[in-house]
Amino acid sequence: MMKKIITGLLICIVSFQFCTTSKKVAETKEPPPPITYLSNIQPMISANCSPCHIPPKGFQKALDNYITAKDKIDDILRRVNLNPGERDFMPFKHPKMSDSAINVFVQWKNNGLLEK
Repeated sequence: MMKKIITGLLICIVSFQFCTTSKKVAETKEPPPPITYLSNIQPMISANCSPCHIPPKGFQKALDNYITAKDKIDDILRRVNLNPGERDFMPFKHPKMSDSAINVFVQWKNNGLLEK
């Protein structure tokens, strides 16, 4: 009987020695890199706002550089949060951007509109 108890304890010790809590794993994760105009916003503008807002083909308000995107962030957020069919909805004649894509713009603004 004592042998069975000791054997059971050894099996438990060996089985659980490599277990960790998810809390420890979460603590060791590095934070994601900050959202910047060059890394995140510029590619999204190119993909969703071109050619209308990208000169020379675009005839609307240009959003082709950091300064104009930064200066127009409130208008960008207002318009991409509208639904298709609503006045001023963007991107015009395209499906609504995903919530995660819109959130990138929100986070960029909340984190201080970093350029690089």
